[in-house]
Amino acid sequence: MQTLLIALLAGFGFIVAYHTYGRWLGRKIFKLSSDWVCPSLRLNDGNDYVPTPKSVVFGHHFTSIAGTGPIVGPAIAIMWGWLPALLWVVFGSIFIGAVHDLGSLVVSLRNNGQTVGDIAGRLINRRVRLLFLLILFMALTIVLAIFGLVIASVFRQFPAAIFPCAVQIPIAMAVGYLLHRKGVGLLVPSLLTLAVMYLTVIYGDVGFLHTINVTMAGWSSWTWVVLLLVYSYIASVLPVWSLLQPRDYINALQLVSVLGLLVVGLIVAAFAGGAPLPDGTRPALELAAPMINFNPVGAPAMIPFLFITIACGAISGFHCLVSSGTSSKQLKSEIDARFVGYGSMLTEGFLAVLVIIACAAGVGLGLKQADGSILVGNEAWLSRYSVWSSRLGPLVAAFVDGSANMLKALGLPGGIATALMGVFVASFAGTTLDSACRLQRYVIQELASTLKPRTEGGFDPLAWLRNKHGATLLATVSAAFIAAIPPPGLGWSVANAGQGGLILWPLFGATNQLLGGLSFLVITFYLWRRQTPIWFLVPPMIFMLIMPMWAMIWQVFVGDAGNPSWLGQGNWLLVGVALFTVALEVWMIIEAINLFPRARGVIERDAVQPVKA
Repeated sequence: MQTLLIALLAGFGFIVAYHTYGRWLGRKIFKLSSDWVCPSLRLNDGNDYVPTPKSVVFGHHFTSIAGTGPIVGPAIAIMWGWLPALLWVVFGSIFIGAVHDLGSLVVSLRNNGQTVGDIAGRLINRRVRLLFLLILFMALTIVLAIFGLVIASVFRQFPAAIFPCAVQIPIAMAVGYLLHRKGVGLLVPSLLTLAVMYLTVIYGDVGFLHTINVTMAGWSSWTWVVLLLVYSYIASVLPVWSLLQPRDYINALQLVSVLGLLVVGLIVAAFAGGAPLPDGTRPALELAAPMINFNPVGAPAMIPFLFITIACGAISGFHCLVSSGTSSKQLKSEIDARFVGYGSMLTEGFLAVLVIIACAAGVGLGLKQADGSILVGNEAWLSRYSVWSSRLGPLVAAFVDGSANMLKALGLPGGIATALMGVFVASFAGTTLDSACRLQRYVIQELASTLKPRTEGGFDPLAWLRNKHGATLLATVSAAFIAAIPPPGLGWSVANAGQGGLILWPLFGATNQLLGGLSFLVITFYLWRRQTPIWFLVPPMIFMLIMPMWAMIWQVFVGDAGNPSWLGQGNWLLVGVALFTVALEVWMIIEAINLFPRARGVIERDAVQPVKA
């Protein structure tokens, strides 16, 4: 019952926060109003700026920000105990992450749907704009280089997820056509789509489809990375309504419904136990992970690393890119911003809570071993968590197994339960990948404009980067180049390529969280210039600027017994990128501190003037 109570209290807390703190932010701080014309209507181009119902934007936003972050992060962090992970997820989501996402969305809505990095140049100065965009470019390159490998890893472990994920693409394009071109309502396509997607999970690994799934699961990581980057290129340049937006929406339908199933499974397991074991008994649902463990074997210090390990699920800088890069170009009304920005983050926080429960308790409902025996309880948990590991594959598998156990408690067949959770993880990773590619395209276009503003006449060597095809080509090729680097000590080959993103993966958490702190800096300046209270922003801003810097400096120079410092390992790539990122952060902070006393009540130059409806 303790496990169920944790989930119910967390869910209740998120609901209360949405209707209290979220409402206060929307009404009193950001003063959301339907009186102002949103960029999607004012700049409607049928490609990037497309006015869209808030439920569809919510689907796009939620699936884009979630990805595998709220799965992998909590799955690692419970090594320090389920309580620290739970507290950071719940309170981080409510008071830091959701505030960050809502603020990024609103600031972008009032600046023609521009990214936070671009807006930084107007609110602070042009140098900060360039620094911010460079950090965004590095962070998104890591995402693009690594998420193809994540999806490939999921498909190799759970081949039954391949066909259901692939068939989502034509389904999404059909839904986009019906909604945008034919003006069909949402209800019927939503219900039909949801039914078809669940049928593909149930029957998508039968007969000939099983052969296809197994064959594709055997493809190399490099093959998957190239294929997924080609798909991302196409999704990035197509009109947002034709593929990206409807795919995210239909994924959200399936993913939110799976969350509902997990809650029902959790309730059943709490009262009746897990699926029956061979001896007929049903294992009890209990927290097999420790409540607090300050010194897991091989793990770094809990502080600051807890706060960069769990990123998505508490706060993630990547969310500022989705809020200000795509979602702000689709909202039809400002008042929808609280539902999309604040509400999506709380939904992701609840997902992270369920991940913690799945890994801390669900795994203990039974893990089948190679010899056919089944481990339960603490023995099952220790089989996955005896030693600290940040490897993606085993951690994703721990969540899939734990959550599938909760679904099996409902009587769902094991194969279907596992396939459904495999689709769940792969779909989240896929929507993050294609959204990240589109966002990288925006960042590259803004960088090109910053480095060489558009001029009348004359040769412009960066003109091709302001074109959506040129910018997207650079985004995908640079990600492919990094992904192609083989693991250390191995020569290049198709078998070894595709894993290059893992080289920079140790930087992802800190870089991602740093983006959150810098985004808070931009939101703070926006409100400060308009003489709006900022007291609620300053503590999370300082916290999210300090923790990532602390973690990066610690990894570069200190390390620990289980993980030597990057400098000690002679890992010059990580050392160089980390120190360069810290230098950019310090430079931005100095620029902001110098300007801060003089910015109070002074509206920025070239501020975008709102247009009344």
